[in-house]
Amino acid sequence: MKKPYVIVNCASSIDGKIALVGKKPLKISSEEDMARVHKLRNECDAILVGIETVLADDPKLTVKEKYVGKARQPLRVILDSKFRTPENAEVMKPYAKTLIVTTCKEFKEGHVEVIKCGNDKIDLKKLMEILHKKGIKKLLVEGGSTVIWEFLKNKLVDEMFVFFAPIIIGGNAPSIAGGEGARKEEDVIKFEIKEVERMGSGFLLHLIPQHE
Repeated sequence: MKKPYVIVNCASSIDGKIALVGKKPLKISSEEDMARVHKLRNECDAILVGIETVLADDPKLTVKEKYVGKARQPLRVILDSKFRTPENAEVMKPYAKTLIVTTCKEFKEGHVEVIKCGNDKIDLKKLMEILHKKGIKKLLVEGGSTVIWEFLKNKLVDEMFVFFAPIIIGGNAPSIAGGEGARKEEDVIKFEIKEVERMGSGFLLHLIPQHE
């Protein structure tokens, strides 16, 4: 299968949570990590998130010039099987091109393209082939929890970065990887720790998935 090089990036509390209880957004990254993230975005051809991230955080998914100098805006890819992206969402505004991936409709209007990929559920492997054909060589996956799990489960991830802030959230707040999770030991996703780096008040973990 031909696919882009896939990097997962997220920020977490030390107990593995990426938002507050009730999926309320929380800024977890330090300023140093934010600079790293925008430099990483600037090196990628596309940034991907799921619809729950759009609904909860309303992100722009763009590169801020203050971190990189000359910004090169990647394609914004939204996994939205039922097409719930609000018309006034930041990802619908013309800061950059947007590709919305659904299971229900297709159209193209200005900077926004909507494609079908899968039936009841988005077919990630097929999507990787579509993105590859569109010239996407490097894809940055930023969440949320279920999306990260699906990419890891389907062995589509080449490397992963997690910034850990020195906070604990607890409770049933969303974790780094959600979805159905591993029910058997052989389903656990293993990594090689490539590097651990102190970054501002927290630390950055660089991981390489170990696919058998």
